[in-house]
Amino acid sequence: MAEKLKIISLGGLNEVGKNLTVYEYGADILVIDCGLGFPDDEMYGVDIVIPDFTYLVKFKERIRGIVLTHGHEDHIGALPYLMRDINAPIYATPLTAGLVKIKLHEHGLAEKVELNVKKAGESFKLGCFKVELIHTNHSIPDAVSLAVKTPVGMIIHTGDFKIDTTPISGGMIDLARIGELGKRGVLALLSDSTNIEKQGYSMSESHVGVRLDELFRGCTQRILVTTFASNVHRVQQVIDCAVKYGRKVAITGRSMENAVRVSTELGCVNIPDGVLVEVNQIKNLPADQIVIVTTGSQGEPMSALHRMAFSGHRQVEIKAGDRVIISASAVPGNEKTVSRVIDELFRRGAEVIYDKITDLHVSGHAYQEELKMIFALVKPKFFMPVHGEQRHLNMHAKLAKQMGLAQKNVVIADIGQVVELSNRAISKNGSVPSGRVLVDGTGVGDVGSVVLRDRKHLAKDGMLVVIVNLSAEDGSLVAGPDIITRGFIYVKESEELMRELKNMVTATLERCGRENITDWAALKGAIKSDLSDYLYKKTKRNPMILPVISEI
Repeated sequence: MAEKLKIISLGGLNEVGKNLTVYEYGADILVIDCGLGFPDDEMYGVDIVIPDFTYLVKFKERIRGIVLTHGHEDHIGALPYLMRDINAPIYATPLTAGLVKIKLHEHGLAEKVELNVKKAGESFKLGCFKVELIHTNHSIPDAVSLAVKTPVGMIIHTGDFKIDTTPISGGMIDLARIGELGKRGVLALLSDSTNIEKQGYSMSESHVGVRLDELFRGCTQRILVTTFASNVHRVQQVIDCAVKYGRKVAITGRSMENAVRVSTELGCVNIPDGVLVEVNQIKNLPADQIVIVTTGSQGEPMSALHRMAFSGHRQVEIKAGDRVIISASAVPGNEKTVSRVIDELFRRGAEVIYDKITDLHVSGHAYQEELKMIFALVKPKFFMPVHGEQRHLNMHAKLAKQMGLAQKNVVIADIGQVVELSNRAISKNGSVPSGRVLVDGTGVGDVGSVVLRDRKHLAKDGMLVVIVNLSAEDGSLVAGPDIITRGFIYVKESEELMRELKNMVTATLERCGRENITDWAALKGAIKSDLSDYLYKKTKRNPMILPVISEI
């Protein structure tokens, strides 16, 4: 029986983020992207979310290489966590490789990892796979789609893309090459589903440049612009406007500084001599001769713009009259944090221009007509929508059927599901270990569902600690009970309730004594049960109760 190609998504399905796709044939494994996700509101204290690497670590000797489509965090951010446990070469375009290098250096892995720089148009072999990089347009330079030649046929993996006919740099997406591959025959297409809900065509990045020019022209105020650090095309347009209108440019925010430095070294951003100044020099310049490019478009509490707005930045503070341009849209889930920063900027007298007021951002993901165009060029035999939530995947599958593909040739998979592909059929067959691993500080995976449940409980109802000292001889109460609360009630205003709780603990211990209950676990259980029932009836709250028993 002929071997089948296995496609396994360990992230990026039924979610937007932590993209990681595994291609497996025989003894060879190819990994495409290795991204992180961001915590939702229920993940108290969690910093980032990464894929479960159990399957890859188990078969690490079979991994022939990791190929990256572009340099966004949801495609490269989890690499340092994977590279701790495996030793496989990484392949990336110049800017993507530059951003990965910074990331690996921060984690002390730069010397250990083999990082290979490849340009769009190049091909290379990884085991039984031959990978070709195809130039695409996205909201970061050096993005590529992948043509993966496998023993069962050609696979096109689009990565994140759009069709931009007037890009800032790098030229239009290589539709000619995609069409050429389509004519030769493509077995399967795995395509970006993020903007499937949007009809028509996405706007060109150059459209934002026109609007930025209008906001710079004739402006006598100090200008601050925030955007995604990785959107170096946007940064280039800000710099072009600054040069045109005689302004110096200061960059602030670590990720923005890193992105601009790497992009400048690689020629992705062109900054004329004398335009860049240090942030600490701007106080010596008139307001109409400075523009500050900063991180913080998503309202992140530690970002430079947030610190400026709330007087936490060492060199820059928002002043009345400043023109603040937020050239980004809020990522789903970040709306509240963005709104909070915008409100504070207004409170300080700044003029804030953001996406609800005017067009200051365009998406880096294809709309429906662009997705149709790629589908028409590729003419795949099989189709698997990726990079989207369930509604996106379903709508993209529906579009494929509208384009003439039979229902049996379309698969909507889930994280961890094994999709088997031959030149005759596509089907789901089993699953591998998968899911999300939570990173909290330096801890990786030590925050699980139980810890999250406790954190949620503490955040909602607080906690109550009951301390009692029992006699080692007869188990009688020697001291206490003492009760400490956090996040439940303010003790001084609830003295009567505290007395009632202490009396109840005493009564519970006396009852246990009469019933000859001496096991500490049973005593703690009795205290928790009695107090929990009483508190819910009395306060309609359910705090976490932690009995602490000491023996004297």
